[in-house]
Amino acid sequence: MQVKKLAITLFKLIVCLLLTASFSLAHAQSTGKLTGKITDQKTGEALIGASILVEGSTRGAATNVNGEYTINDVPAGTHSVLVRYVGYQNKQISEILIKAGQPTTLNIVLTEAATQQLAAVTVRATARQESANSLYAQQKNSARVTDGISAEAIRRSPDRNTADVLKRVSGVTVQDNKFVVVRGLSDRYNNATLDGAPLPSTEPNRKAFSFDIVPSNMVDNLIINKTATPDLPGDFAGGSVQVTTKDIPDRNYTSVSVGAGYNTASTFKDFKSGQRNTSDYFGFDNGDKKLPSSFPSSEALVNNSLSTSQNTAAIRSLQQDWNVYNKKALPSQNYQLTVGRVKDFEKTGNRFGATVSLSYRNTQNYYQDLFREFYGNKYTDQVYKFSTNVGALANFAYTWGKNKITLKNTYNRIYDDQYLSRAGVNENITSQVRFSAFDLIQKAVFKSTLEGTHSFGEKGSKLTWSASYSNTLNDQPDQRKANYVRDINATGNAPFFAQNTTLGKENARMFTYMTENGYSGNLNYSTPLKMFNNSATFKAGLNSSYRDRGFTVRFIGLLPNNVDDLEQIRQRPLNTLYGQDLIDRGDVYRLSEIPGSYLDESYNGHAMTNAGYAMLDNKLSDKLRVVWGVRVEHFDLDLQNLRKSALSRAQLSNVDVLPSANFTYSLTPKANLRLAYYRTLARPEFRELAPFGYYDYEQVSFITGNPNLKRTLIDNFDLRYEFFPSAGQIISVSGFYKSFQNAIEAYNFDQGSNRQIEYRNSPKVTVYGAEFELRHSLGFISNTDFLKNTTLYTNVSLIKSKATNPDLGVNLNYSERPLVGQAPYVVNAGLMHTFLENKVTFNALYNVVGRRLNVVGGPIFPAIWEAPRNVIDLQLGIKVLKSRGELKLNANDILNQRSLFYFDRDGNKKYDQAADQTLSRFKYGSNYSFVFSYNF
Repeated sequence: MQVKKLAITLFKLIVCLLLTASFSLAHAQSTGKLTGKITDQKTGEALIGASILVEGSTRGAATNVNGEYTINDVPAGTHSVLVRYVGYQNKQISEILIKAGQPTTLNIVLTEAATQQLAAVTVRATARQESANSLYAQQKNSARVTDGISAEAIRRSPDRNTADVLKRVSGVTVQDNKFVVVRGLSDRYNNATLDGAPLPSTEPNRKAFSFDIVPSNMVDNLIINKTATPDLPGDFAGGSVQVTTKDIPDRNYTSVSVGAGYNTASTFKDFKSGQRNTSDYFGFDNGDKKLPSSFPSSEALVNNSLSTSQNTAAIRSLQQDWNVYNKKALPSQNYQLTVGRVKDFEKTGNRFGATVSLSYRNTQNYYQDLFREFYGNKYTDQVYKFSTNVGALANFAYTWGKNKITLKNTYNRIYDDQYLSRAGVNENITSQVRFSAFDLIQKAVFKSTLEGTHSFGEKGSKLTWSASYSNTLNDQPDQRKANYVRDINATGNAPFFAQNTTLGKENARMFTYMTENGYSGNLNYSTPLKMFNNSATFKAGLNSSYRDRGFTVRFIGLLPNNVDDLEQIRQRPLNTLYGQDLIDRGDVYRLSEIPGSYLDESYNGHAMTNAGYAMLDNKLSDKLRVVWGVRVEHFDLDLQNLRKSALSRAQLSNVDVLPSANFTYSLTPKANLRLAYYRTLARPEFRELAPFGYYDYEQVSFITGNPNLKRTLIDNFDLRYEFFPSAGQIISVSGFYKSFQNAIEAYNFDQGSNRQIEYRNSPKVTVYGAEFELRHSLGFISNTDFLKNTTLYTNVSLIKSKATNPDLGVNLNYSERPLVGQAPYVVNAGLMHTFLENKVTFNALYNVVGRRLNVVGGPIFPAIWEAPRNVIDLQLGIKVLKSRGELKLNANDILNQRSLFYFDRDGNKKYDQAADQTLSRFKYGSNYSFVFSYNF
């Protein structure tokens, strides 16, 4: 009933919003709006208080604390504006086309006047020329080596979430379809911020933010900083990913989008699963799977102290539906409703804006014949994954004078319900195997950030601050696993027997719950000044963040008593193995729990980071700029399991001084040469420090933490040449070198038949490489409309690394090898063409990542490698209904090449099924989809 009421309320809200939008559209006037941002042409700094006037009228505005302006009620037609700012040359911009009922964006750059005579000179340009000038300035004036993607580029791609978008950035790859690798460095060496505040890790077992949790259409822009400045957090070496969600809209609007998709491997195929509830489609479990609050304690189960009636009552409180249901996989579906509202207060010039968005996506994927063959294991898995993603965004902002306050809130939830069926042989126990796993994971992130920007004083000093709260949830209620075996030589109708007479992590019912609260705040002050007779900016700030995590786990199972018909019971099929008739007997099963698992493997941890920095942005001459300074970070971490023994505690306490310097030399008005040095670090995650293990049934391995891990120190050097042929186009070549001390890596630390993965510090690692990026119109080939409207873009990264293994007390296969997760090459390429006055857009995108190390080889199991996959995506976008509607036709991964992880037994650096062994091999399937969106 609650779900039904929620659906009815949501429906009423959508109807009201649509009626409001229709009313607003019917009363549109014959005026438009002029908006944009005014910045310094050389530094990119926002110019606060600059005035802009529509010539021949009284319409005008002054820029706010972010250099932004808005002029309302400008009559439709062609206009000119005059821009003034103290100490800068005036600028007159003509040929500005204002359309009725629509905003026109015009970003403007002003040049500082070296003399009073130049201050009196008015520079003239057209709107087209000024748009190009502002884009040039934006590209050239970054203090760091950066790459980014705008909201418009995201909109024109077939990408559904931020993880897909990141694949388009130079030097970036994505693991497991969600975790980001920058310059070949795995997710642990990257950090992420959302709206200026750090993002928590969404994974309980690794330092990684699951970027597929953020829908791409909620993103205003995405920037990856590949070099550091003191005002950035110091815990990265590959890149610092900055995601900014949408703020004050340019105009009032309501947008609705509807989409559906077909997967060649899944859609309309048989789709198996455990019990499915209506609430699953809304991203929430109905509560049947979680442990009841009255469930017996771990101590009671381990000590077998329950009476027969208590035991039976406790068993009945657990979900006992082991049926496998078979339906047809439905097409993927996605919906989004976004509402933007802006209110301008004419008398005061103040402005209030809000953006609210709701999104929904559901997919049902079937990974057929996932093949595994290694060290006596030969399995074929059938994997069925039901996924629901719901998201909400509510951003509010208010500007007045030289001040701006913003409140940004996001909530995203992923519901992944997976069923795995495995058949094959395990020669280590000389058995044929039939294994099943029911596995639900619910992940959610809530984040709220309040931030302010204030400008004061004649010089335009600026104070910014923020306070943020986040909550991360990872709930895995009742992961159920069951295994049946029979003799490896058995044939025909010889029965399989349930392996349930003993309890281990391979066959237990696992209940885990992780919640993490994060609190952060920062304060930054910047002021312009003069140094060496040139402009400079001094900036200093303080930052503090606190994380508090609680993780609980219980491994519970039903062990059979030694009843007379035990052999017959163990031959029962899975759906009746724990049937109600057996539970009602009272003498067949007793509840049990793996001894010590709750106290030893559940933990509480907290981490505190306090930082301060000071930096200068110096223009040493008209061509040379240096941004330099130092950041100091103090980090404390304390983690301990619930048993609270001395051996189970992990602690870290470090004070690190992190200097950096970024030099930019303007070779020509269209070219820069950049040089940077910076020191950064990487810290182990909570779970990597926790001294206990868990069983990964998909990887067929145990994964164990290490409380003795140290933080990693990294020295970085970058050199980059960048050339901007025209606005929006770039040709760049970069080189980089990184030296790691105590890199954190995953090792196959196995000395028996069971594979075990542990985290260790590798004493020395070096990484070096080169990047090439090109984004250019093909109009240089021939001055035809077709080629001028066609843009080629590509980025190529070539990377080499060398890591030295630590002394583990065992004989590893080799002493030197590449860094874990590092790809030797990455290629992204695309071709975009627009025609019919930008009403039709075609995009073709290509991506490939070179062979990369997944887990370091141990004394028995060699290294695990991930093979390359070539991926091609296509999209056709068509604007319809007077450009208010858009239909996008997408084709993703049309080559549908296999995903492959393997043990390179013969060492020839390529997969050979006859000689190598396979950890996993399967195909995702190609996706064909459409999305229709309409703006009211």
